[in-house]
Amino acid sequence: MPQCVVIADDLTGANATGVLLKKMNYKAYTVMNTERIELSTLSDCDCVLYPTDSRGVDAEIAYNRVHNVCSLLKGDEVKVYAKRIDSTLRGNLGSETDAMLDCLGEDYVAIVAPCFPSSGRIVIGGYMLVDGIPLHKTNIAIDPKTPVKVSEAAVLFREQSKYQVSSILMKDLMHGKHYLADLMNKCVAEGSRILVIDCVTQEDLDLIADAAIRSKLKVVTVDPGVFTATLSRKLIVPSEKKEKNKILAVVGSVNPNTTVQMEELWLSQRTHNVFVNTKELLEGDERREQEIARVTRLILEECDRNVVSTVTGDGIYPENRIDFKPYMKQYECSLDKVTGMINSAFAEITYRIFKSEPTFKGLYTSGGDVTVAVCEKFQTAGLSLMDEVLPLAAYGQFLKGEFEGVHIITKGGSQGGRDAINRCITYLKEKLYI
Repeated sequence: MPQCVVIADDLTGANATGVLLKKMNYKAYTVMNTERIELSTLSDCDCVLYPTDSRGVDAEIAYNRVHNVCSLLKGDEVKVYAKRIDSTLRGNLGSETDAMLDCLGEDYVAIVAPCFPSSGRIVIGGYMLVDGIPLHKTNIAIDPKTPVKVSEAAVLFREQSKYQVSSILMKDLMHGKHYLADLMNKCVAEGSRILVIDCVTQEDLDLIADAAIRSKLKVVTVDPGVFTATLSRKLIVPSEKKEKNKILAVVGSVNPNTTVQMEELWLSQRTHNVFVNTKELLEGDERREQEIARVTRLILEECDRNVVSTVTGDGIYPENRIDFKPYMKQYECSLDKVTGMINSAFAEITYRIFKSEPTFKGLYTSGGDVTVAVCEKFQTAGLSLMDEVLPLAAYGQFLKGEFEGVHIITKGGSQGGRDAINRCITYLKEKLYI
């Protein structure tokens, strides 16, 4: 039977959430007519999505529809219950959330995380912004069927729900998952059954999901789908994927675009970065080995505390750029030969990290020459290409070699917007169920 049950207020919303789940290799079914489908038909799917077509109906009718569907689909096997709502907070938010809480029992609480980062929907300071504009100043305020004239998400739930609502703001998220989990439990102990939480980025949603799991609360996710998908990949993991996985990003590109993208990653996600003193890689065998060993050691010492580690050439900052001419003269070789020495050192660092810590299952590489050097060092026969993460960023897995099956995303250093590397790392998290 399904381990994830999503009740949506319309068909397009159900399908949109189903696609997010399908991207993580879950089998998802959208049910449109319970009279034509037997529950046994759902036995081989991971996630079932049911649209109630209740966004524009009377609140009481919406409550009854959601309650009836929840009664039909709930079960002991279900790990994630979700109330899919509109990304601009239209519809019967309160009554439909109440219906699921009433159906599931008094020990359940609703966690409302209504952001959709890739669509420009965020909640900050309690206010929903759409592409930076407060919700009540967008055309949603004059929607002919379900206008929304208030931008404060918690206020909308208070107006529509019979249950006590608490608002958790960005300042609370800044203290980490342990603090946030304790705060969730405190709000519930004080009588709240609906927690509306600020969220701006995918990393915020990961933090909220981790805190919800740590709190041990029984929760219903209330959101446009991204938070539901985030919690699902942390709770619903295929048996063969249950190992604890980590991701390493190896960045040798010195393109100015790479600097912006790496800084965006470091701001958006919790990472442990070690800069490579690139010049040391050209100062003879002994200093080269010392630098390779130093970087490898620093990554391995901290990797248990970080899902994502990054190895970055210090050349992303102009003051650290190397004049290669003296080294070309010293080694009596071409520019390609000198830069090849640097690339091979990055590959050696990558190899030692993967060799020493088997939980590294995801790899991101930036800079074509670094990628080639890594593949050669790993003695892979090639890459099994599976998807385009974004233009000129390819996702696949190593073929053959010592690390066959490792997930990898490669991207040119000059390619993509400021969030490109951040999006690539998030994509790897989804594929690795992190």
